[in-house]
Amino acid sequence: MDFREFLHDHIVILDGGMGTLLQERGLQPGEAPERWNLSHPDDIIAIQKAYFDNGSNVVNTNTFGANLLHFDEEELTQIIKAAVANAKAAREQSKADHEKFVALDIGPTGRLLKPMGDLDFEEAVAVFAKTVQIGVSCGVDLIMIETMNDSYETKAALLAAKENSNLPVLVSNAYSENGKLMTGASPAAMVAMLEGMGADAIGVNCSFGPDKLAPIVREYLRYASVPVLLKPNAGLPHSECGCTVYDITPEDFSAITAGLVGEGVRVAGGCCGTTPDYIKALCEHISVTVPVAEQKQDTMISSYTHAVSFSDDPVLIGERINPTGKKRLKEALRNHELDYILGEGLKQQSAGAQVLDVNVGLPEIDEPAVLTKVVYELQAIIDLPLQIDTSDPIAMEKALRIYNGKPLINSVNGKQESMDAIFPLMKKYGGVAVALTLDENGIPETAEGRVAIAEKIIDTAATYGIDKKDLIFDTLAMAVSADKNAAKVTLESLRVIRRELGVHTSLGVSNISFGLPQRDIVNASFFALALENGLSAAIMNPFSAEMMKTFYAYRVLKGLDDNCSDYIEFADSVQNNITIGQKTARSADDELTLSSAIIKGLKDQAAKLCTEALQTTEPLTVVSEHIIPALDKVGQDYEKGRVYLPGLLMSAEAAKYAFEEIKKRMTGGGKNKCTVVIATVKGDIHDIGKNIVKLLLENYGFDVVDLGKDVAPELIVEETVRLHAPLVGLSALMTTTVPAMEETIKQLRESAPWAKVVVGGAVMTEEYANSIGADQYAKDAMDTVRYADKINQEMS
Repeated sequence: MDFREFLHDHIVILDGGMGTLLQERGLQPGEAPERWNLSHPDDIIAIQKAYFDNGSNVVNTNTFGANLLHFDEEELTQIIKAAVANAKAAREQSKADHEKFVALDIGPTGRLLKPMGDLDFEEAVAVFAKTVQIGVSCGVDLIMIETMNDSYETKAALLAAKENSNLPVLVSNAYSENGKLMTGASPAAMVAMLEGMGADAIGVNCSFGPDKLAPIVREYLRYASVPVLLKPNAGLPHSECGCTVYDITPEDFSAITAGLVGEGVRVAGGCCGTTPDYIKALCEHISVTVPVAEQKQDTMISSYTHAVSFSDDPVLIGERINPTGKKRLKEALRNHELDYILGEGLKQQSAGAQVLDVNVGLPEIDEPAVLTKVVYELQAIIDLPLQIDTSDPIAMEKALRIYNGKPLINSVNGKQESMDAIFPLMKKYGGVAVALTLDENGIPETAEGRVAIAEKIIDTAATYGIDKKDLIFDTLAMAVSADKNAAKVTLESLRVIRRELGVHTSLGVSNISFGLPQRDIVNASFFALALENGLSAAIMNPFSAEMMKTFYAYRVLKGLDDNCSDYIEFADSVQNNITIGQKTARSADDELTLSSAIIKGLKDQAAKLCTEALQTTEPLTVVSEHIIPALDKVGQDYEKGRVYLPGLLMSAEAAKYAFEEIKKRMTGGGKNKCTVVIATVKGDIHDIGKNIVKLLLENYGFDVVDLGKDVAPELIVEETVRLHAPLVGLSALMTTTVPAMEETIKQLRESAPWAKVVVGGAVMTEEYANSIGADQYAKDAMDTVRYADKINQEMS
């Protein structure tokens, strides 16, 4: 049976963990589990057969870390071919009579993508593509992308799978304690992006037991129209006699997981710490009843952190990054002044825009290159979803490809040429399209004509597999100065399309007043009328006081503003004779300081402002009074959940640019804090966490010695002794490499008893860290910085 057919009609049972079972069979600390496909095929087959025998419909190949960043192409090919052959052999040897499938397992690369890290997006796509190509050639039934903790890397892996196969693809992400991915994405944001890109099932694996993952799974069930997947750990790990054990029994694990299947989960299995016994118990708990997949009608776009839903509560789309009528922006685009463009984005975000329109269309520039660059840079410092606005299909595809999330696409229209160009891009990359009610015959003069075009667009989109929930209709506000009936036709079209066709709507509101004096007066009244007739989103100027008054008043009157809190805050600013837009514009331009540039992640501005500060202030004073306080502010906001990892890292990058200017003027008077030796332990090739820690420690003035990844205990001890380093930081992502971390700590205690050890990583918990002898568990990079500061102060 084809897997997609099976998925449609059944609850799918996945396999469980692999690493801990290999350790029981002799896998040594630091040894690559993937090489066991070649050296110990009988062990791999036995484990996989046990999963099939105990009820698994799908067993993953032993290829979690098999990619070109860890193995050369020749060895990679050998490993994947052997892994697929082993899984197929396990299937053949199993006598269980249920349906059985082999999934190509793909895990994260272990590196962070640009701009936060050093791995280019297209390089990541190519790395995943090679693994997919080899696996597909070996005859796997489906692809399982799992344990991804970065939305951008997840997109790269899914894109590689879709571009190099027609196989079903399951995608699973690993969430942190705060219910978000390491780089900040919420479950709703991941649903929006992954469902938009065509994943066959999406969900959650690793991190925690099923009880702790339940709230995240329920958010998936709230938004997802595709089957939801759950593959939790057997609870939390700790070390006993050098072995990693977990705290949830098969019976408890299966009862909780089966309960979530009863709530709608369609694909279930286990991750770290689970064994065939867990899968057997799970099968015994699950009812044979298959939950009915519910088609959700949420219209959602997303950034790399969160989703924005279109509903009765209107969405504001900032219009200021558009060169039409904006001389200064045109100059910035021609001169590649990115800081000015980024500043326009930041101002609109502060003024209340929920989405940013991005249009760089000037005839004399390379629009595909500039649009891609601007989208990329905006997403580096701003977490709002973007509306990609271009009439150039080439520019549109380039921007969609590198976009981190599910964007608004502006625009498609009723011309067949337009639909044939845009709908395939939507299908491949995901997105919600703004659909203009015009076609080959122009803009209809009647509401009936515009509604008819909307119906044609909906019908055509369906032939591409695009649901009407991913279309937002713009009924085209035309200037009333040229046609006195223009507003009436637009509003009537808007009402019918929203109320009768059941789709969402958008307008470029200010077009209505073109050619008239005091345009905001007309714009604000038209905005109010449009909202009452079903306007879902407005492309508008968030700095317009009159427009914002209408927006806040409307939300109060419609019961959309709990306790009128948003309105009261806005009214207070009006009472003080400062509109939100004016206040924001002034603070973003005239009052930009070195500290605020670092906080906002503006690298070039940070360097420029640091240079200016150094003309009147001593370097160490600039560091202590401007740079470090800014980093502390971002660090505190990160720890409180107000800023996510991308914001933290971009601020660190901006501080790095400022420090470069400091170094040019230092004459030896600057003294670093204590030395910190950091490493990812032997056998672990994932160094994302370690690299983040390095960046932050260096910006806080520590002398960091980075030994890299897959580092033997002896080398870590040798460097610690040579440098007499007071602090060592160790990182591990995989359960199989924690014994190497424990061995490293043991050797440090013997040869460098003065050194404190701080540990972190996806598999770590405070209890686990204590059980292997660490001095400190760091839940994130800022925790490490705080502990390092404590050690440094104790030495002073």
